[in-house]
Amino acid sequence: MAKKLRLLVVDDIDVNRMIISALFSDRYEVIEASNGKEALEIIDDDDSNLAIVLLDMVMPVMDGFGVLKAMNMSGKINSIPVILITSEDDDEMSLESYSLGVSDVIHKPFNSSIVNQRVANVIDLYVYKNHLEDKLVEQKNELLNQEGRIKQMNSSLIDTLSATVEFRDLESGKHIKRTRMLIKLILKNLRDKYPITDEQLELISSASALHDVGKIAIPDAVLQKPGRLTPEEYDIMKTHTTKGSEIIERLDMLQDEEYYGYCHDICRHHHERYDGKGYPDGLKGEDIPIWAQAAAITDVYDALTSKRVYKDAFTHEQAIDMIMNGECGTFNPQLIEVMNNISPQLKELAEGLAD
Repeated sequence: MAKKLRLLVVDDIDVNRMIISALFSDRYEVIEASNGKEALEIIDDDDSNLAIVLLDMVMPVMDGFGVLKAMNMSGKINSIPVILITSEDDDEMSLESYSLGVSDVIHKPFNSSIVNQRVANVIDLYVYKNHLEDKLVEQKNELLNQEGRIKQMNSSLIDTLSATVEFRDLESGKHIKRTRMLIKLILKNLRDKYPITDEQLELISSASALHDVGKIAIPDAVLQKPGRLTPEEYDIMKTHTTKGSEIIERLDMLQDEEYYGYCHDICRHHHERYDGKGYPDGLKGEDIPIWAQAAAITDVYDALTSKRVYKDAFTHEQAIDMIMNGECGTFNPQLIEVMNNISPQLKELAEGLAD
């Protein structure tokens, strides 16, 4: 029988620890701590092998913020996920907790089934994330001294990062794979107006897989919310463009200037609009790189033709009509013309890679 994962419950109230422990004891080996100081002793124990920490905020000796700050100082927050479980309905406290690395905030009283699933999702994400980081370090070390190491690593790096986005964004499915193929098809048919070589097509296609990489930094409560976002939540969601470009800037393996440019432009500008009403920079017309414009219209088309928890998929024909009629924002007229001209190929490709 596989060994149970270890779960740490931190709460100064005995009955609260008892309730939470009972909720998870069948699935996890539950450890308890009555204050932050006890929790840190367990967290700092190299043999603790913790899968997750369920943390109360208001406690004697050391509160939850003290635990989070200490985990940030030691770097443990990067390898051990923390979920805040609190009866406090305080947005400022929640925002500060997220800024300190909390993966999720659960308010009491809660639905036990939902909490179980949210805990399992966070654990799975961190297991995958830690494995990803180990693989990236391993790959970087192996290829560090090899000629042309950047090009050799790009494919696996992009695939791994884009897979992480799909893992977090439960609605993505084959979205990233479709994006790569669709943008290549669109730009290939735009060559009479925007000269793009075969090599550039491959680089842009690869770079487009990272268009939503910034969603890694969006809280689950916003990213995985079923239904329409509030204005405040939408503002948080929009930051995935800037957060994505910041992630690209930190990837020292993307030192090829041309490839880096495609990745950065697509991450930051795939929600800009031709009329200047997009975000984050309000770029207009040809100030938006054509590869970012192509990523934008591809993203919209795929969103329309894919099923979401809040809507059914539109047909290919409906999606094309909506884009042509300006129902999904303003796009480069030349892009719209190409979309219309290659409509049969778009449909065949999208249906071939349907979720």
